[in-house]
Amino acid sequence: MAKLKVGVIGAGSISEVHLHAYSIHPEVELAAISDLNESRAREKADRYGVAKVFTDYKDLLEDPEIEAVSICTWNNSHAEIAVQALDAGKHVLCEKPLSQTVEQALLVERAVKRSGKLLLVGFVRRYSDQVKLLKKYTDAGALGDIYYAKASILRRLGNPGGWFSDAERSGGGPLIDLGVHMIDVCWYLMGRPKVKSVSGNTYKQLGNRSHIEGLDFYKAADYAADGRNDVEDLANALIRFENGASLFVDVSFTIHAAQNESSSKIYGTRGGAEIEPELVIVSEQFNTIVNIEPQIDHRTFQFQGSFNNEISHFVDCCQGNAQPISPVEDGVELMRILNAVYESAATGKEIVLFGEERR
Repeated sequence: MAKLKVGVIGAGSISEVHLHAYSIHPEVELAAISDLNESRAREKADRYGVAKVFTDYKDLLEDPEIEAVSICTWNNSHAEIAVQALDAGKHVLCEKPLSQTVEQALLVERAVKRSGKLLLVGFVRRYSDQVKLLKKYTDAGALGDIYYAKASILRRLGNPGGWFSDAERSGGGPLIDLGVHMIDVCWYLMGRPKVKSVSGNTYKQLGNRSHIEGLDFYKAADYAADGRNDVEDLANALIRFENGASLFVDVSFTIHAAQNESSSKIYGTRGGAEIEPELVIVSEQFNTIVNIEPQIDHRTFQFQGSFNNEISHFVDCCQGNAQPISPVEDGVELMRILNAVYESAATGKEIVLFGEERR
């Protein structure tokens, strides 16, 4: 079988895990990379043996040899590039979020339908080893009806700066960057119920806290201590579903907390599970509560390993051997949720959603 020829659009921080995952896949040829910053693109190309370098992604899309692309650019360009890539006959793996607005997400969905090509949304936590295992439990009904979930990523110091803190390019702060992951993984394990209503809050209280000394944290490739910062530093939301279930989420780039926190949990009528920080399944046996610790290599979220799994699945989908488990439709639904949180925070009102209709 001929190798799948892949192009990567965007050579910033997240492209590194995509490039690595493609480079170790035996059925992939990294054929091209594109970035506005030519030197950055060439550095990645040299390191991963990529033959072609472009400064305009449209030139990459015009290359007839390229069959699939990863979109690793700023959030404000995801939808536009995805539509053009699909219309150019390429399969697409698009980093989350799919877009900045629901309207943009719907344009991508239409492009998928008219092109006949596939689009995988980069909800990477779905591909982690512990979530893949837990999904078998939830699909089999081992936890019963899942009626509540809650998730947090609270960074006490973690505003990446650069484009992440520029609302025009990012679309928002920790909600659209971190919250999208936490909402998605819970919603996915809950069986992807339809959203009924959303109530949310956002706060801009602490800024980027670049004056803090002695603690290291993740920084964007274009980080600047005095750079623009007009995104929220904390967001929370209560999401209600039509089946009666609910999900609470809170996320921050910066908050006065004693330590960073990452957790996600689901609760059902027959059992529950802690997904992060480490997989534990809770059940009852012989009138006794039992905590089950599955014996797998990784019960914690493995960053690179999960991307390896995601990209392996993408390759299988491109080759016609699998169907996307994070399809474009899910990207659209997550944008409905995220946009509703921001709207609720701005208006101080609960936002009621019914599929594509709003009461």
